[in-house]
Amino acid sequence: MTTDKKKLRIVFMGTPEFAVTILDGLVKADYNIVGVITAPDRPAGRGRKLRTSAVKEYALKHDLTILQPTNLKSEAFIETLEALKANLQVVVAFRMLPKVVWQMPEHGTFNLHASLLPNYRGAAPINWAVINGESKTGVTTFFIDEKIDTGHIIESAEIDILPDETAGELHDKLMHLGKDLVLITVDKIEKGDASTYPQPEIENIRTAYKIHKETCKIDWNTDIDTIYNLIRGLSPYPGAWCELNNPEQVGTLKIYKVEKRLQDHNKKVGSILIENKEIVIAVENGLIVLQNLQLPGKKRMNAIDLLNGFEFHKNAFVS
Repeated sequence: MTTDKKKLRIVFMGTPEFAVTILDGLVKADYNIVGVITAPDRPAGRGRKLRTSAVKEYALKHDLTILQPTNLKSEAFIETLEALKANLQVVVAFRMLPKVVWQMPEHGTFNLHASLLPNYRGAAPINWAVINGESKTGVTTFFIDEKIDTGHIIESAEIDILPDETAGELHDKLMHLGKDLVLITVDKIEKGDASTYPQPEIENIRTAYKIHKETCKIDWNTDIDTIYNLIRGLSPYPGAWCELNNPEQVGTLKIYKVEKRLQDHNKKVGSILIENKEIVIAVENGLIVLQNLQLPGKKRMNAIDLLNGFEFHKNAFVS
């Protein structure tokens, strides 16, 4: 069955790099993107210069119509959106939409979420899947309704989480898997072949709460797997942290990449050891070997490079 992709008039909504890959997939598949909605430019950095979103940068390069509303309910925005005459809206990593927006197009508004719904509804599904030590995750497309990430599922795809994978590495895999799933979803909607089903009711649903600074603090008294999963689940952003107590140097130590070693020892939990040109932290049931870290006030660097110009005191510890 052949179809005319130009019959679909798509408005795309998204902000970060994750969304760019999905938008690029739609553009390269020759779908008609009549508008792109993204976050307003924000002041950032020391100079507080206005920074545009990754999606806006892409849209500018491809001469796409861009809207950057501060208020999604404003009459001016609603009128402008209606004037685009979209019959489908695709949402990837954007904010919650008011009903007047998501119910507007003929074919509805669907969202791509980076988890296997109903698990990990919320702001940080990739991080929490790794933090919780999951072995599988995936992506889901669903039609938006009044609540957050609860709408009827259209399509989903599953992927393995490798034992040493970081959230950043998983993010990139899910980004490309999500691009393929969105193209499948749009194709089915265009052909009238899309079927949906309600999200299953399951006990003990895991939620992807927004990550705050305290979420990222390492508790060195927990078991080694919990520590290891927290660090890789927050790498590269926002980064797990703890307090470094090195005589004459106290401050926040950020840790991005580690190795875990299950072994017995008689060292105090949290003590820092330099062994065989490695930075090692003793934990309850093993050792955490630091491979990539950032000292207070310094740049992020590999442990080997750090040891070439920095010395830890014999009584140094983390807390």
